[in-house]
Amino acid sequence: MSTLARARCQAKAHPLAMDAVLATAVLVCMVAGSFVEPRHRDSVSWALRTPDPLSLLLMTLGAAALVFRRRAPMTVLALTGALSVIESVTGDPRAPVAMSAVIALYTVASTTDRPTTWRVGLLTMTVLTGAAMAAGPLPWYAQENLGIFAWTGIGATAGDAVRSRRAFVQAIRERAEKAERTREEEARRRVAEERLRIARDLHDVVAHHIALVNVQAGVAAHVMDKRPDQAKEALAHVREASRSALNELRATVGLLRQSGDPEAPTEPAPGLDRLDELTGTFRSAGLHIEVARADQGSSLPAAVDLAAYRIIQEALTNVQKHAGPQAKAEVSVVRVGPNIEITVLDDGSGEHETQDGGGHGLLGMRERVTALRGTLTTGPRYGGGFRVHAILPVKNRTSTGEDPA
Repeated sequence: MSTLARARCQAKAHPLAMDAVLATAVLVCMVAGSFVEPRHRDSVSWALRTPDPLSLLLMTLGAAALVFRRRAPMTVLALTGALSVIESVTGDPRAPVAMSAVIALYTVASTTDRPTTWRVGLLTMTVLTGAAMAAGPLPWYAQENLGIFAWTGIGATAGDAVRSRRAFVQAIRERAEKAERTREEEARRRVAEERLRIARDLHDVVAHHIALVNVQAGVAAHVMDKRPDQAKEALAHVREASRSALNELRATVGLLRQSGDPEAPTEPAPGLDRLDELTGTFRSAGLHIEVARADQGSSLPAAVDLAAYRIIQEALTNVQKHAGPQAKAEVSVVRVGPNIEITVLDDGSGEHETQDGGGHGLLGMRERVTALRGTLTTGPRYGGGFRVHAILPVKNRTSTGEDPA
């Protein structure tokens, strides 16, 4: 980082201290300038003289006011302008108190808009110059009077230029940030559109092959006894169509994978057949669990089996995290007609996560159940604890002819 950049960072971090340093520097310059006494029209001689007490007081007050120039620029300009007018009328020889007014005018011009700068600048130039020319001890055409006019004009112009540059840089920065956001949003939109297109293609291809498999399997079942050769040919078509569907599925899903995604697992998805193993891991962690099953060894679809396992896993995780160290959990799996019901209870005293509380466990459970067109009920129990109850349909409700779309 350069010295200039470091100084800018320090000025932004400690503005009051930097203004105090500036006020001290301005006071030193004004006191040093008060020792300059013009003796001839075309020359300036230096005289070791002590400034008048009133001039020294006015210079000190003007420099002290500059410490607060960022907080109240208009007030500081009015105060320093009044001090400059008093020095212009009473000082002989005159002390450069107007320097503080020039700094204050620069601050006003750099922090306001251009119309305000024009109005305040013209007013300041007119008042200070007019007071020096009309009521000062020097002739109206003296160089000191014209110098006040020039320096006030320079202060207003410099402040306006700095304000314009800041506004220009800010506009460029905002435009660049907006362009970056727009570019990112456009990229995300294009990715979403492409993934949607791929998903539609995947649906069309897989649906086509599955329809062929369904038709050929029906043909094979119909002619299996009477025409085994034709049934064998139909089964060959089933095998070919299923292989094509798997290849299309693998190719399309491969397009959706990101470069950093983990490899697909080779082991089968977990299900309720691994419930004892799941509860054993929680028991080894210190959680007391009782399991009751009345599903009569039902064979569940893969999606339902996985959802039931994940619901129990997430519910027990919440018990271990939120229910307290002495909590006990009860897990029940019951087959009721066409549904399988999963219930996880605990008697803990902790605060479970809620759907609006920032946790994603209950939200993930609800999404799994909704995807299977089941129902999920969660909430605190009377007397303490928490209850998770999920009803998952074992058979697809669209099998009766309802359009899944």
